Amino acid sequence: MEQQTTGSRDDGVGAARFDAVVAGGGLAGLALALALRHGMGDEARIAVADPHFAASDPRSDDMRASAFAAGARRLLETVGVWDEVAGEAQPILAMDITDSKLGDAARPVFLSFEGEVEPGEPFAHMVPNARLQDAMLAAVRARDIALLPAGVASFEAGPGSMALRLADGLALNAAVLAACDGARSRLRSLAGIATVGWPYGQSAIVMTVGHERDHEGRAIEHFLPAGPFAMLPLTGNRCSIVWTESTAQAERLLALPRALLLDELEQRFGLELGAIEILDEPRAFPLGFQMARRFIDERFALVGDAAHTIHPIAGQGINMGLRDVAALAEVLTDTARLGLDIGGPDVLERYQRWRRFDTLAMGMATDGLNRLFAPHSDVVRLVRDVGLGLVERLPALKSHFIRDAAGLGGVGLGGQILGGQVPKLLRGEVL
Repeated sequence: MEQQTTGSRDDGVGAARFDAVVAGGGLAGLALALALRHGMGDEARIAVADPHFAASDPRSDDMRASAFAAGARRLLETVGVWDEVAGEAQPILAMDITDSKLGDAARPVFLSFEGEVEPGEPFAHMVPNARLQDAMLAAVRARDIALLPAGVASFEAGPGSMALRLADGLALNAAVLAACDGARSRLRSLAGIATVGWPYGQSAIVMTVGHERDHEGRAIEHFLPAGPFAMLPLTGNRCSIVWTESTAQAERLLALPRALLLDELEQRFGLELGAIEILDEPRAFPLGFQMARRFIDERFALVGDAAHTIHPIAGQGINMGLRDVAALAEVLTDTARLGLDIGGPDVLERYQRWRRFDTLAMGMATDGLNRLFAPHSDVVRLVRDVGLGLVERLPALKSHFIRDAAGLGGVGLGGQILGGQVPKLLRGEVL
C-alpha cells in the first residue's frame, strides 16, 4: 500500500513531511528507497519522486542487461528483491580476456578468471535492467513508500529540514534529499556542485545476441584497437553485447542494414558459439568519465550516476551506484537509531568520505585501462600482454582482483570510517 501524500501547493505551510526523499526512480533510486525502508523500519517516511510514475504503465523500457557483482546481489537479496529476478539472472562463472587486432587469425587468452567469491556464490550475475527495475518498483509499492509522480523542481535547506517543491507544485519537507537523477543531474546543478571529467570520443553499442551453442556462463572481453568488445552471458543461448567504437564509427555501424551490421558483428563475435542473430534493436551510448567535486551539500547527497560515471570497461557502473546506496543507507540508519538528525552535516560527510576515494580509484582504474588498450605501437601491446600474463600466473593477485570487482574488497577509506569493512548490505548483513 502506497503512502498517500497530501502536501501543500502554497508556501509550504502544512507540507507533507518525510525523513528522506529520493529524487529519481531508476535502479539506484529504488534500491536506496528499499534499503532505507529495510534499515529505518516501517515508521520512517520515505518517498521517491519521478515524473515517470505519472505514466499509466510506468514499467521500464530499458532493454540493457547489467553485470551485478556479488556484493550488489547480496544487497538486492537483503532488501528482498533478488528472489523476484533470480530466475532470469545468469551466473557469470568465468571470464576470458584477450588482446588482439580485428584481423588476427587467433585470439589467445591472456587472462582468465574462474571460481567463486564464496562456495556456491559466483562473482557476478547478468540481470535484465528492466526486469530488475520493475521488481524494485513492485517492492516499493508493497512497502509503504510514497511514489510522487513529478520531479523535484527546487529545494532549499533550512534549520531541521529541507523544503522541496515538485514540478507539479507540491510542497514537501524532508530531513535529507538524495539525488539519484542520473549523469545529467539537474539537482546537482541546482545545488551548485561542479563536476570534473572528459568525453572519450567513444560510444558503446549495446544489443542482445542469440547463438547456437551454450555459453556455459563464460563472459569474454576482447580488447580490440577500437575498444573492448564484451560478450556477457544471459539465460538461454543469448549474450548481451557491449561493443565499444569511436562515436563516428558507432553511428556508421548503426546506420547499416541489419545484414551488414550482422557481418560486422560476426567478425568480432567469432564462431565459437555457432551462428548468431541480433534479437533486439541495437543502441549506442556515448562514453565518458565524470565525477562530482563533492558528493554532498546541506541535507543533500548525490548517489549513483549523479555522483559519477565511468567507462564500462570493467562493468562496474551500476555496482558503484549500489555501493553508494549501501553506504548512504547505513550511515542514515545508524544515525536514525541514535535519535539524531539524519541530514546533519557530520552524517553526510561520513557518507562522502566513505565513497569519494573508492569512486576516484575505480574511475582512474577504468580510465587507465581504456587508455592502456587504446591503439598503440606493437611494443606497448607486447608490454601489456606480458603484464596480463604475469597476473594470470599469480593466483593470489587474481583472487584480490576478483574480490574487488565483486564489491567485497574494502576499497577506499572504509578503514578510517567503519573498521576497514565494506557496507553491511554488500556483505549480506542486515542494517
